[in-house]
Amino acid sequence: MSVEPDLRIRHVSPAFRTFCGEGALESLPRELKRVGAHRAVIICIPAVAAHTEAMGRVHEVLGERLAGQFDGVEEHSPLPSVERARDFLAEHESDAVIAVGGGSSVVTARAATILLGEGTDVRQLCTRREGDRLVSPKLAAPKLPQWVVPSSPTTAYAKAGAAVRDPETGERLALYDPKARAQGVVLDPGMALTAPPRLAWSAALNIFSMAIEGLQSCRVDPLADAQLAHALRTVVAWLPAVSKDPDQAAPRLQLMLAAILSGQGSDHSGGGLAQALSHAIGPRSSAPNGVVEALLLPHAMRFNAGTVPGRLTAIGSYLGLAGTSSPEDVVTEVERLLEVFEAPRRLQDIGVEQGALGEAASHAMDDWAITAVPRPPEGQDVRELITGAW
Repeated sequence: MSVEPDLRIRHVSPAFRTFCGEGALESLPRELKRVGAHRAVIICIPAVAAHTEAMGRVHEVLGERLAGQFDGVEEHSPLPSVERARDFLAEHESDAVIAVGGGSSVVTARAATILLGEGTDVRQLCTRREGDRLVSPKLAAPKLPQWVVPSSPTTAYAKAGAAVRDPETGERLALYDPKARAQGVVLDPGMALTAPPRLAWSAALNIFSMAIEGLQSCRVDPLADAQLAHALRTVVAWLPAVSKDPDQAAPRLQLMLAAILSGQGSDHSGGGLAQALSHAIGPRSSAPNGVVEALLLPHAMRFNAGTVPGRLTAIGSYLGLAGTSSPEDVVTEVERLLEVFEAPRRLQDIGVEQGALGEAASHAMDDWAITAVPRPPEGQDVRELITGAW
């Protein structure tokens, strides 16, 4: 049965400052001065730290305001590395944080800041199930101001949440605190070129998927729709250029701007089914979360199609389909674009073992993103969807 969209809108735009292009790095010391910060700590992955020229420019603009650099970030932000980052911030008496790199750096910096500010065990702070609903605790302690200097496009720039992985249990521990949201992002052409093209590619798939899922939401917000629609068009226009012209910064900067739009827009529209499933399946695969999410996207769209057919028709218009498209036409076009983007089609092709599907389905049902989907799934629905994608 089709659901009529709810047109009541509450749209609050958090303060966020964007600096892009040549000279953007020079904004960092001014930003630190604006909040009275004198001891900034950089948090990054080893691969970014190894780019001595790009990192040297960041160090140079920070000057005496740089208190230290933690370069122990790990993929998927496992809890032990996040705790080491928290301890580093405390030891260096940091009063500001600068995340340099991709999504793992951004999430690790945000999570470490939350753990430092709250001063208690992560399981007391994370979203958890209470009865038949998910509850996200209110985190009241002040948090250090943060900025992002990205090497790849990621929707994590603009988010207030951070999810860390417990390697002992395989659980995804989600932390949410608007006070931990970055003050802004600095898009530097040189730093943008430090990421391998395939990393920029996989991150852009997350932008694309998150925009599509946001535009399927029952929460119709024209302001958010504008952000998501333009993010979608930007990825379609610029993603192929990353592999075609890997030494050009412009396509990567365009995708970084799309990441901001997709991240901010999806804050208002809510999460998506493919997003929730990718959070559970990603660590069980050999692929980045953006690739997993894109692979699952057509399956999630077909699951939602009967609930929000008008929203899918609108997505078709944003993708340039002529006339009034059926939901299946739109899903088919998304599949075509994913093929152009060289996204894999099956979970088994990215190293997911069939025996892991049941556990992944169970974890997905406890993911916060699943609370905002247009058609809430039952556990059996999730198992059937990911089995079909396998």
